[in-house]
Amino acid sequence: MYCKDIHKVWLATGEKRVYLEPSMCNRHGLIAGATGTGKTVTLKVIAESFSDMGVPVFVADIKGDLSGMCQAGKENKHIIRSITNMGIEGFEYKPYPVQFWDVYGKQGLPVRTTVSEMGPDLLARLLGLNEIQSGVLRIIFRIADDKQLLLVDLKDLRAMVTFVGDNAAEYKIKYGNISAQSVGAIQRALLTLEDEGGEIFFGEPALDLRDWRKFSEEDGRGVMNILECSELFMHPLLYGTFLLWMLSEIYEMLPEAGDLEKPKLAFFFDEAHLLFDEAPKALVDKVEQVVRLIRSKGVSVWFITQNPTDIPDSVLGQIGNRVQHALRAYTPKDQKALRAAADSFRKNPAFNTAEAIQALGVGEALVSVLDLDGVPTVVEKANILPPRSSMNAVDPSVIASVVSESRFHDKYMNEEDRESAYEILTAESSEEAQEPETDSAEAESTKPEASNLVKEEKAPKETKKKEEKKTEKKTTKKTSKKKSVTEKMINSTANTIGREVGKKIVRGIFGSFFK
Repeated sequence: MYCKDIHKVWLATGEKRVYLEPSMCNRHGLIAGATGTGKTVTLKVIAESFSDMGVPVFVADIKGDLSGMCQAGKENKHIIRSITNMGIEGFEYKPYPVQFWDVYGKQGLPVRTTVSEMGPDLLARLLGLNEIQSGVLRIIFRIADDKQLLLVDLKDLRAMVTFVGDNAAEYKIKYGNISAQSVGAIQRALLTLEDEGGEIFFGEPALDLRDWRKFSEEDGRGVMNILECSELFMHPLLYGTFLLWMLSEIYEMLPEAGDLEKPKLAFFFDEAHLLFDEAPKALVDKVEQVVRLIRSKGVSVWFITQNPTDIPDSVLGQIGNRVQHALRAYTPKDQKALRAAADSFRKNPAFNTAEAIQALGVGEALVSVLDLDGVPTVVEKANILPPRSSMNAVDPSVIASVVSESRFHDKYMNEEDRESAYEILTAESSEEAQEPETDSAEAESTKPEASNLVKEEKAPKETKKKEEKKTEKKTTKKTSKKKSVTEKMINSTANTIGREVGKKIVRGIFGSFFK
């Protein structure tokens, strides 16, 4: 709960109140604990506090139980007990300004990005390509850039893969070897991606993440951007890759901000282990780099997972604020993870941290946050405050109503299919296929009839002039066709590359466009 008088977030209460410093929130946070121990309540309390202090929020809703944030909570015995025991005065149930999003467009505004903005590195991971195949994919993107062909959706990428495969010998010297086996592997992987919903995810209008930095027009609270993930979660590779793309886009979009009184934007990633499962070390290193550097952009990133060991040490080392709910240690592996979680806290002489983690009840947690000097506080055993919004998922009709009234409804609901690589390459291929037929037809028309052979022999000069005219006409026609394709490509590129004048085809830390 954000306390305006002291400009702090009242997060929990134990022997004393535990406050989260807004200026330290860009040092990121971790909410961990076994299933059913209260992680979602903690997430909601912190997210509500960010909104109250005027910070827009993004939340990945895996279980579908965060949609209730658009409605006020209801009194029950558990909340009444918490309010009484913690001495909370002026507690008010209230709804929060919410915007629903959904990659599949079923329970929220569609979330799309283009193939070009995703970039070859993330796509290679998404497609499950090996190192050689990933290299070929990077070559395909490079050729598309050099030819100024925009890759918007999967049919653009398929067309580009086919084009490069058919012309591999031509590009070998300049770009490197492009094997038919690698091209085939990429094509097969694209079919799998289509089955996972890739055709829906890639397209236009692409999401402009600046639209997530909005505020309530009534009271200035930050808008809660809730991404419906119950279906996306069933495709973990697509889910993880999308979140990584989003972080990279935010990193490249925001300017350096330095130390701020509060974050510009806060992100909560549920089931955070999906970001790192089976990810190559190079990619994990890039994630760690973004998490480390994005705090200077004023962004607070919170990872929600069952066990801290789900997060790589290189990323875990960047997290300053920690809320640890109960863990169970039934196996040697669980016991090792428990000790690691306990050792990550600054010890409190009043209790044994490892034993305390196992004895925590629902809603209780071990909490350690950064003070104003950036030093972790001694771990405290405390009860998390109750949320003010509803704990229950809302009816789909409520979500539909919120979506229909959204300020972005007209901007994102209807998909566009502008001219891009697929259309241009298809046109080129079609015209090239027609040219031999035209040559054959013209050759047939110039064949002399048997009855005219004598006349043709008597008038060689006249026949020669006619043939020269036909040849000239044919050459002019071919030049016109080639010119029309070129002009078409240039005009399409001018209309589609970027959303603003002057954007460059320069890919950033994850291979996405610099804004």
